[in-house]
Amino acid sequence: MEIAIAPVNKAQEPPVANTAFWPTIDLAQYRAAMRQDGTLTPGRVREAALNAMHEVNTRLAVWRQAQESAGYLALDAVPTERLDGESLYVQRYRRAVFCLMQASLTEHFRSIDANGAGQRRAETLDSTVDDLRRDASWAINDIQGRPHMTIELI
Repeated sequence: MEIAIAPVNKAQEPPVANTAFWPTIDLAQYRAAMRQDGTLTPGRVREAALNAMHEVNTRLAVWRQAQESAGYLALDAVPTERLDGESLYVQRYRRAVFCLMQASLTEHFRSIDANGAGQRRAETLDSTVDDLRRDASWAINDIQGRPHMTIELI
């Protein structure tokens, strides 16, 4: 028996609203940027977005408070360079959220195939998940003006 997966209608997948300071996350943009082909349901992607947004918002809470104290009531209003007409902070925020979403979805749905090939694929995905989490951390560090650091104990 083969299960048919209907393509996601992006018009039916509304953006995920954020708190007043942080930008809205466009799920169609996520699917395009992270090459999601529509096999994940809109509900699962939305849940991953909410969790990732909460994590990034929490990790940047002190930085956000400092910006609001300085009079900036939205991330897009905080002074920084703009590339392609968009704030670097907004770009980094979106990158952090997208990477955490992808890491979470990859972790949760890699165990569907548990045979030998599936196990090897899961092991390969471990490094992918680690890379995505690292990229998210670096994007968060970029927003805060902190350096990238990767420390490995031997």
